[in-house]
Amino acid sequence: MDAGADAVYCGFNDETNARNFPGLNFTPEQLAQAAVYARAANAKTFVAINTFPRAGDQQLWQRAVDTAVRIGADALILADVGLLHYAASTYPNQRLHLSVQAAAASVDSIRYFVDAFRIRRVVLPRVLSVAEIAAISAEAACETEVFVFGGLCVMEEGRCSLSSYATGRSPNMHGVCSPASHVAYHEEDGTLVSRLGNFTINRFAAGKAAAYPTLCKGRFRAAQTEGYLFEEPVSLDAVELLPALRQSGVSALKIEGRQRSRAYVETVVRYFKEALALLDAAEPMPAGGLVTLTEGQSATTGAYRRGWR
Repeated sequence: MDAGADAVYCGFNDETNARNFPGLNFTPEQLAQAAVYARAANAKTFVAINTFPRAGDQQLWQRAVDTAVRIGADALILADVGLLHYAASTYPNQRLHLSVQAAAASVDSIRYFVDAFRIRRVVLPRVLSVAEIAAISAEAACETEVFVFGGLCVMEEGRCSLSSYATGRSPNMHGVCSPASHVAYHEEDGTLVSRLGNFTINRFAAGKAAAYPTLCKGRFRAAQTEGYLFEEPVSLDAVELLPALRQSGVSALKIEGRQRSRAYVETVVRYFKEALALLDAAEPMPAGGLVTLTEGQSATTGAYRRGWR
């Protein structure tokens, strides 16, 4: 917020949010204090309760909704249909956002959530081009929000099974993608080998930047070809597309800041605030200024600029 963010999204320190890692996230008391700070800074607090409850065990997720409303969250970011029904029916005046975990990537699917649960904003999956985002924003009947910097999840969010297969821990239900407890590195003949669970994910030559081992960004061998079959281990950086994204009608730009240091978050937020000021002044967009903070020191505009594979 001190760096210029208009809103901050965060979650409780349990499996109700999709960044459930030890040492991260907020107790209810801490989040209540954060919400007070946000209001004083004229900023908003969005609470992500965006994993999917286990069948017959919804109480933890419903309590998270209750607590977030009680502490004055400006919006709840939800994905599960049952939890959306609970929040919309129990708290009819609470602003609700549709999480990227819901993977709503068409006007019809978004309008269903708007009509059924009074969704005010949808966070769009990172599988859409700018032209597709513009078409959705024009007809969605709610605000649209897009990612502009951070990790590039290449799945239709909410439907990823690869990490679950490798580690037994689900990104969508436990909030844990490629948990650090299952990550290991070792050297083989001068080559750095990264592993997730029992799987070798990648090999890096000496001195080469090594990405965090996630299965969807691993190196595979198929039909005598070896390479990245889904997506390369790079970060999303859409700063150069800010003019096109503004023209497309999006309401908010999302920076992935959880699991990141405070210095990382401050640097990226300030960079994008300065880029938006340049856009207002009709000045050229900066390029490459955040490369040292990207995965593998490399960045991409992802599906925004090209059709999805």
